[in-house]
Amino acid sequence: MVSAILQPMVAAAKTPMIPVVSGVLMSEHVPTADQRIIMNGVPWSHFEVWLALRGEAPVPRMTYLQGDLELMSPSRDHERITEYLGLLIATYCIERGIKFTPYGSWTLKKALKNAGVESDQCYIFGPDQTKDGPDLAIEVVWTSGGIDKLEVYRRLGIGEVWLWRNGTIEIYVINGDQYQLREVSASLPGLDVALVCSLLGEETAADAMLALRDVLRR
Repeated sequence: MVSAILQPMVAAAKTPMIPVVSGVLMSEHVPTADQRIIMNGVPWSHFEVWLALRGEAPVPRMTYLQGDLELMSPSRDHERITEYLGLLIATYCIERGIKFTPYGSWTLKKALKNAGVESDQCYIFGPDQTKDGPDLAIEVVWTSGGIDKLEVYRRLGIGEVWLWRNGTIEIYVINGDQYQLREVSASLPGLDVALVCSLLGEETAADAMLALRDVLRR
C-alpha cells in the first residue's frame, strides 16, 4: 500500500533543532526527512480517488495543484514541531480567553481552482465554527521540495498561513488575491511568534507550555 511505502524509514532525532550532518541540514538527511512522492499530469478525478482510497488514515497527506499530486508522510521531527506549535497556540488562546478549535489536517479542496491541501494544523477562531475554511493554516516545512503550498492556499482563499521553516515562522496574510508577508498575525495579533519558535526546543511539550504560560501571566 502507498501509505506503507511512505512511512519514515528510520526513527528521527529527538530534538526539533536543525543540526547539520556532513554539510546537510538534518531535515534533509534521509533518515530524518519527510517521505514524499510527487506525480504529474494527475486529473482531478484521480485526486478524489486517492483521497477515497486512503480514507480516514492520517497518511499520506495529500496536496494537489493543477495536475500535480503530492503524497507525503511526515517524519518524527516534522510531527513534533507540529504538535508543539498546536499546544502552544492552545495555551495562548486559553490564557487570553480566545475561543478556538483546531481542525488538524482538514482536507481543503476546490475543483474549480484545481487545488487541494491537508495542512499540518488549522484553526477556526471565535464562536462561529461553521465557516467553510479555517482562519489559520500552519505548514511545517521540514524537508525542502514539493508542491508550492502557499499557492494552493491562495487559490483556496485561506486568510492566513504560517510556514515554519528553519526555526522561524513566516506569517502570510491574504490581501485581495495575494499573500503579504507580515510580522504580526492577523488571527492572533498578540502572540509573539519568535517566542513560540524559541520554545520548540524545550525537552517536553509540557515544559514549553508552562514556559509560555509563565510569560503570559507576567
